[in-house]
Amino acid sequence: MKKITIVVILMLLTFMLSAKQITSFEELMETLRAGKNVNIVAEYGKCKLISGNEEKTAPDAIGGMPISVWEYFAPMSIGNPQAFVVFSQTKLINYGGYIYNYAKFKISDDNSVKITAQYANSETFEIEMNENFFTEINDKKNEGALYIYTN
Repeated sequence: MKKITIVVILMLLTFMLSAKQITSFEELMETLRAGKNVNIVAEYGKCKLISGNEEKTAPDAIGGMPISVWEYFAPMSIGNPQAFVVFSQTKLINYGGYIYNYAKFKISDDNSVKITAQYANSETFEIEMNENFFTEINDKKNEGALYIYTN
């Protein structure tokens, strides 16, 4: 009996502590406004990639990060027709030499997503790569390449 009780408790804890997928802009904003932790996972290979004003094949790469600092803009607050939330992160990485890896996510109220990825020289800050990926929030029914989670 004790073993069954322990197994049931562990299963409940696993369920309660597991990540919950966020499937819309509205749900994302509710979660962020509540101060909850949010993480994103982007499957770049499933995105539309625009680099240098031309569409290219997106790399088979996946990236993730927590949303720690974000800003929300209501419609027309800065001349924008749609509401959106934006967040970014920069990390120093060694990729054949030290560079800054910058990623910015802009998620609009229609669930569309624009991801800007840049590499900047760590000494001169000159942009060495500038790519834009386009997708939508994955709602478990579509082919959206941005997965958003909270726990």
